[in-house]
Amino acid sequence: MPLPETTATATATATATSQRLPLTLFGMPLGIAGLGGAWSAAAVAVHGPRWPAEIFYGSSSALWLTFVIVYLRGGTRTRGAFGDDLRHPLSGPFASVIPLVAVLLSAHYTTYNFMVFAWICGVAIAALAVVVAQLIAHWLSGAVDLYAIHPGYYIPAVAGPFIASIGLSAIGLRPLAIAAIGAGLFFWVAMTAIVAVRMLIGERLPDALRPAMTAFVAGTSTANLAWIIAHPGRVDQAQELMTGVLALMLLVQGALIGEYRTLSFSGGWWIFTFPLASTTNYAIRWFSAVRPAGWEIYAWVVLGCTTLFILFIAVRTAETTVRARVARDHRRDR
Repeated sequence: MPLPETTATATATATATSQRLPLTLFGMPLGIAGLGGAWSAAAVAVHGPRWPAEIFYGSSSALWLTFVIVYLRGGTRTRGAFGDDLRHPLSGPFASVIPLVAVLLSAHYTTYNFMVFAWICGVAIAALAVVVAQLIAHWLSGAVDLYAIHPGYYIPAVAGPFIASIGLSAIGLRPLAIAAIGAGLFFWVAMTAIVAVRMLIGERLPDALRPAMTAFVAGTSTANLAWIIAHPGRVDQAQELMTGVLALMLLVQGALIGEYRTLSFSGGWWIFTFPLASTTNYAIRWFSAVRPAGWEIYAWVVLGCTTLFILFIAVRTAETTVRARVARDHRRDR
């Protein structure tokens, strides 16, 4: 069970942040950007159309910009708001998603204007590094109880460096991209041990955080993506080793489907989208590099299933939002 003071701190912080945009909402543009990346990979690997990628990247950009404006507007009204969000034991790790999305979007748009978006990508990577460093320093200070840790801690510590590597590869800084992979590999091992211990000896995650168990896949898939992008061409032994880890993580997620099916639909389902999209992105690139028999069919099947699932979540989100608004208006009119 969480320590009483930890629970009290989390509750107080949650109350203070209730008037601001929840950081977990940034999972929406993250997942959509990830899907755009998968379609970009398909455009090269299997000569798929480019317009779906542009639609998804454009939608992600619009959502990200809107959420950032709303978040910043809410934060400026409360002194110390941003620091409180970073220190929150449950939602704090999701603060890294803001620059993560910016890295993915700017890396994509370098194909249109390299100079401008390379600078934006560099700034986003620097911002990501600052946020991740602050988060890790906060964790190492002993301010977070072990029982408050959840798989979402993978996002800044593990996926963060790997996505930074993808951005650095996109702007032509390969040595730094390799260095970022090194940082990601270190925290991949460290965070796996920490999160695994918490999951084994701690209490069951609340339903709202159970989709975060897919972060194990997000860390592994982004590791594979970062490596294959930094080492284009023939798949090497390091890639084969990491692909094996990803296959194991996917099998574990398959075994957890029964638990996921018991969850009622909520905005937390967006947490599923980026691990799925990044895995699809990597699968398409891996199929293209290895070229097993029928690989193009496999690539299209994986991409189609992922796209349908994310579109399903988007439709359900819109439907749920409309119903909630109608119910709220109805109560107000009574």
